[in-house]
This record gives sequence, C-alpha cells and structure tokens, in this order.
Amino acid sequence: MDRKDHKIISALRQGARTPLRKISKLVHMSESAVRKRVKRLEREGVIERYTVVVNPSKLGYNALAIVSLDTAPEKHHETLENLTKLDEVKQLVTSAGEHMIIGTVYAHDNKELTDIILKKIGAIEGVTKVRASVILERVKEIC
Repeated sequence: MDRKDHKIISALRQGARTPLRKISKLVHMSESAVRKRVKRLEREGVIERYTVVVNPSKLGYNALAIVSLDTAPEKHHETLENLTKLDEVKQLVTSAGEHMIIGTVYAHDNKELTDIILKKIGAIEGVTKVRASVILERVKEIC
C-alpha cells in the first residue's frame, strides 16, 4: 500500500458513497485507476465492507454502554456465541486486556440497559464477571 491507497481509504472512511470521480481528483489519478485500486483493496481484504454509521438516539436508543466481561475458560466460546445472538449487543470483541470480552450495548433507556446487563448478559452460563461503563457522549466514530 502506498500514500494514494491511504488517501483513497481515508476518503471512503469519510463517506463510503463518495463518487470515485471525486476521489480521483483528491488523489490526482484517473477514475479508472482509482476504481482498480479500490477493487484491489477489496480483493486483498483491506476493505472488508462498506457500512453506515447511525445515530443511536435517532433510532430510539438513549442508553449505551461498553460492557466488559470475563468467562470461565471452558465456556468462553459458548459465551461468545450466546452474546452474538443478543440484538442489543451491537459490537463484540475479545481482548487480552483486563477483561476477556468487550461489547457495546444499546438500550432504549437505563431501565432496559440494566435488564440487559443483569438479566440477559449476566445470566449467560459461563459469565463470571460483568462491568458496564455507560457512554455519556459519542465524540468520534469511524468505521
């Protein structure tokens, strides 16, 4: 990857629907050359998918939290599977840090958020510790 690839990716991050004609002007290349580079970046897995960033509050989600949890080692994979089935869990990663699993949870209000954390996530077999940090404000989000 060179500087032009990085500039193309940066433009697509700011707006995945940015016309290739506009990107070609930014990187001083022909539109067809940019198209070939984008196809190559997709083929090589650098660009995995195109997505939309939504405002959770506009969808009625007024309570968000980062939920960190630990699991019994023998239940780790099963716990991950169960967490992926929860619609309220919008992002899920494994970690080598302080906690084994970290997820982003969306809820309509704090009562619902509490129920999700205690009754859904905390009740999953294998979960040994749950810690939630309520998100006060989304400042920056890039996909």
